[in-house]
Amino acid sequence: MLARGGDDAAFTRLVQPLRRELHAHCYRMLGSTHDADDALQDALLRAWRGLPGFAGRSSLRTWLYTVATRTCLDAVAARGRRALPVDLGPASPRAVVGDVPLTEVAWLCPYPDSGLGVGTAAPEARYEQREAVELAFVAACQHLPGNQRAALLLFEVLGFSAAEIAATMDTTVASVNSALQRARAVVAGRVPARSQQQTLRRLDDARLRRIVSGYAGALERGDAHALVALLTADVTWSMPPLGAWYAGVDAVMDFAVALPLGSCGAWRHRPVTANGQPAVALWLRGGDDGPHDFFSLTVFTLRDDRIAEITSFLGPEHAAPFGLPAALP
Repeated sequence: MLARGGDDAAFTRLVQPLRRELHAHCYRMLGSTHDADDALQDALLRAWRGLPGFAGRSSLRTWLYTVATRTCLDAVAARGRRALPVDLGPASPRAVVGDVPLTEVAWLCPYPDSGLGVGTAAPEARYEQREAVELAFVAACQHLPGNQRAALLLFEVLGFSAAEIAATMDTTVASVNSALQRARAVVAGRVPARSQQQTLRRLDDARLRRIVSGYAGALERGDAHALVALLTADVTWSMPPLGAWYAGVDAVMDFAVALPLGSCGAWRHRPVTANGQPAVALWLRGGDDGPHDFFSLTVFTLRDDRIAEITSFLGPEHAAPFGLPAALP
C-alpha cells in the first residue's frame, strides 16, 4: 500500500471519503466545530504516523474511528464539557439590558450540516446522522463523561458492536454495556421524544420557509405581533455567549421588544441550516450607513409548526464555518 509506505497523497486519497463523517463524530464528541477541526487534524496525523502498524484486523473505517475517538477523549479530559445558557442558571423573567459575554464558559457551538448523509450511518444505528447533530442531542451528550459519550455515539449513531467499542476504548464489553445504560438514561431525560428530523418531515417546504422568513422579517420590520405569532407559549430564547436566557412567550417578547426588535439597528438575513435544523444567519448595522456585520447564527427548534426554542449563537466566528461573509455591503 502506497500510503503505508509513506506516500502522503495516497494517504489523503485513502481517508478523504471518510473525512466528513469523522468530522461530524468529533463534533458530537466535543460540541464545537473548531474543536472538531483540531481533533480531526490531530487524529489524521496520528493515523498517518500509525498506519505502518495497522494490522488490518479491523476495517480502515473502524480503525480511523478508533484513532479519532481516542483523540477526542484526550480533548474531553483536557477541556471538559461545553454548555448552553440553560445549563448555568434559571431563566430571566425580564430583558437583561447590558448583558456581557461570559468568556470563561466553554460554549456549545452550531454545526454546518451540509454534506451529512440522510438516514442512519449503519443498519444497526438507532439515530439518523442528522438527528445525532441536533442541538438537543449534542447538548445532552455534553452531560456525559467521555467514556459514556464515546460508547453512546459509537453504538447508537455509528452502529459499532459492544465488542468493537471495547477494543476502541481498551476496556471490556461489560464496561461498555454499563456505560451505554447510564448514557441512555441521561440522554433520554434531556432529548425530546420527537426529533427535529421527525418534526421537519411533517412540514412542507413552503411552511418551513415562512417560519424562517417570518422570524427574520419580523426582526427587520420591528414587528412584535408577527414574531409572537410564530412562537409556542413556552418558547425559550438563549444567546451564547450571553448568560441570560428567557422562557415563556411573555419573557421572550419583553426581551425581543427591548433589544432585537427595538434598539439594536438594521438587520439583514440569509436562511441556512445548522445541526440538521432550520436556521438563519443575521447581519446587523448599528448606524445609519456602512456595512451590515455578521451578528449571529440563529437555530430554531420547532414543535409542530411553531418555534419552541431560539438559540442565537452570537459572534463573527460563526460565519466562516458556514461559508458566510463577515459583512454585507
